[in-house]
Amino acid sequence: MYLAWTVVFIIGFMILLYFVPIGLWFQAQITNVRISLLQLIFMRWRKVPPSVIVNAMIASKKAGIDLRRDDLEAHYLAGGHVGAVVNALISAEKANLPLSFKTATAIDLAGRDILDAVHMSVNPKIINTPPVAAMAKDGIQLIAKARVTVRASIENLVGGAGEETVLARVGEGIVSAIGSSHSHKEVLENPDSISKLVLGRGLDAGTAFEILSIDIADVDVGKNIGAELQENQARADLKVAEAKAEERRAMAVAHEQEMKALAQEMKARVIEAEAEIPKAISQAFREGNLGVMDYYNMKNIIADTEMRESISKPSKKKKE
Repeated sequence: MYLAWTVVFIIGFMILLYFVPIGLWFQAQITNVRISLLQLIFMRWRKVPPSVIVNAMIASKKAGIDLRRDDLEAHYLAGGHVGAVVNALISAEKANLPLSFKTATAIDLAGRDILDAVHMSVNPKIINTPPVAAMAKDGIQLIAKARVTVRASIENLVGGAGEETVLARVGEGIVSAIGSSHSHKEVLENPDSISKLVLGRGLDAGTAFEILSIDIADVDVGKNIGAELQENQARADLKVAEAKAEERRAMAVAHEQEMKALAQEMKARVIEAEAEIPKAISQAFREGNLGVMDYYNMKNIIADTEMRESISKPSKKKKE
């Protein structure tokens, strides 16, 4: 019986300590953080971990930053990271960066890592761009790689564009700078001209970063795009010329076939007309318009004409 009461007492005491965090209240008191035991109990009922709020208030108090308990609770209930916000405020205070609690909580609720942003403001970050291919005016392709040194802009973290936008803008600037060069040799001899031109365009406007420098790490010579374009154009012109020649040949063949068909038609008409001659002669005999002597004279004339034609034509032996 005594053991059962002991177990009940221990369980009840543990439940009491859970809802009444005396140890946490005592820790707050010795660090000069003014918070009542009743407020800690109410935090339990509001489903806010008292240790998170108290530890944040203790850390900020030691760093010389005064934070209100209600503000910390409100940020926690809104889904924020209280510990990260407090650590960011302490880091910004030590680095003399202007960062208010309102700004820090807004950045945290926006989904950005506020502590990492403060660290990047103190220690700039280097972003390596992917290989950017561009063509100079002489038709030679150049492939450039750049290193972009950026620093987080605290005031632009909420609503500012990220690293992808910075890389895209830097790549676009490199393409424009190389494209405006008269020769690829100018870029190879003076690659810092690209970085100066790109850096002067204010590519960090509207982003969450401030571009400190753009350094061209490497420039490689690629393809001779101009020569390839000329070669492709020559091939295209050749195909066009071949197509036009084929069109003219097809038209010539069609014209030849048309002439042959016309000749055959004329020949058929001549044969048809020659076939009518005997009928006409017979008709002339019957009607008395042609006599026997007239017929023989006509035959003699035809024979004489054929003989003259055969004599005027060269023989096969003479041709050989």
